[in-house]
Amino acid sequence: MQRGQSDAVIHYKMYIDGQWVESEGGGRMDAVNPATGRVFATVPEGTREDARRAIAAARQAAETFAKWSPWERSRLCHTIATVMERRRDELARTLAEDQGKPYHTEARYEVDKAIEGFYHAAEQIKWLETSFIPVENPHKRVFTFRQPRGVYAVITPWNYPINIPVEYLAPGIATGNTIVWVPAPSTSVCAVKLMECLEEAGVPPGVVNLVTGQGPVVGDEIVAHPGTDAVGFTGSSETGVAIAARAAGKPLLLEMGGNGPVIILDDADLDLACQVAAAGSFANAGQICSSSERILVHARVYDQVAERLVKAAEKVRLGDPFAEETTMGPLNNEKVAAKVVRHVQDSQERGAQVVFGGKVREDLGSPLFHEPTVIIDVPADSLINREETFGPVAPLIRAKDDEEILRLANGGRYGLTCGVFTRDIKRAFHFAENIKSGIVNINDGSTYWELHIPFGGASGKRSGIGRLGGKYTMMEMTDLKTVTIDLR
Repeated sequence: MQRGQSDAVIHYKMYIDGQWVESEGGGRMDAVNPATGRVFATVPEGTREDARRAIAAARQAAETFAKWSPWERSRLCHTIATVMERRRDELARTLAEDQGKPYHTEARYEVDKAIEGFYHAAEQIKWLETSFIPVENPHKRVFTFRQPRGVYAVITPWNYPINIPVEYLAPGIATGNTIVWVPAPSTSVCAVKLMECLEEAGVPPGVVNLVTGQGPVVGDEIVAHPGTDAVGFTGSSETGVAIAARAAGKPLLLEMGGNGPVIILDDADLDLACQVAAAGSFANAGQICSSSERILVHARVYDQVAERLVKAAEKVRLGDPFAEETTMGPLNNEKVAAKVVRHVQDSQERGAQVVFGGKVREDLGSPLFHEPTVIIDVPADSLINREETFGPVAPLIRAKDDEEILRLANGGRYGLTCGVFTRDIKRAFHFAENIKSGIVNINDGSTYWELHIPFGGASGKRSGIGRLGGKYTMMEMTDLKTVTIDLR
């Protein structure tokens, strides 16, 4: 048994219209600890009827909640943050058990960022100013203001099951929307614990409704149902494309997949570049949409980079998420674990060489433990270069010059984030202006982001629509209304 666990299996409920309820169909889903394979809890397996009940509750609450002043909603967000602070350790322990990330090095950090997200929203909503617009007609006065879109359908993933929901819930509440929230099935206990904080803080009935269940059932229902006015989603590109089709005509905020490269040029600070690239590959066991999915390296420094990345991988401590020495836990589920294995094998079949790791470590208690892995001589046609691996793999791709690196960077279907290491400001601007990516970080990795910075994919790619982050999310989650007044 891992530290911080008990033998008891807890049976949780979902939250609709201010009440903790069972699914109308009576079904339940197991919550499985990915580090041990042990069932530690169950949650309701919601039905379409459950989703419709939640939508009706959100619809009923929408008109009243929209009339709350920004200061009232700000105080509510502050209260939620303080409740989460008090329950910080409980949230972090649930996160480590339900998702698998190390408690000491990653779970507590994620919870802290989620708390910060509610504090940010509480302040930002008070300064979300709009404009008074000069016009040609001397008798007209024109101004704008923002209003909530109404009922938001929100679907969130399993890789950051506390913080990513907050990226929608905090600005959604602050701007006066009501929400029907479907979390990823494999981390639904995290969602229940976060919902408990919202209830304790006094979120009114119907304002946030939590429906646990399978995405093709409850997720599809809230996306397509005419009772929801807009959709927010973070997850895979394939699911995002399906959601966009089912939600046709509704405003969409979609944060989808990435395999954003880390680019290391021949004039880079190699110690910094390799340290950051390795962290981006192995943090959260590589299960980050902005992780170092591909490392594109100038041929002149390729061997030096490979050597440094192996040394960085050697320092990773894989194991029990509750052990203080652990820096990387298991992958979250069998589907992603199988994909990581498939991508590593595919690269080897195409001529790449695994120089560190590459194996599953079932001896650690679960088949979801995968070694931190460094692969060299990765060809451009490999799955690792073309798809999102979402695992603890640092694949190195060699390029002869800047233009080949740029071609490789833009050659895929994703365009979410990118990191470029160079000491030359002209080269930095060349890459920043020509890489088709929503974010380009110069002399930092593809994972660098702060909660208030706009985050999202480039047009023409399959990494999403719209921008998350601070006031940018608030603008996405509101309608801009224009009012004209004739003074004659």
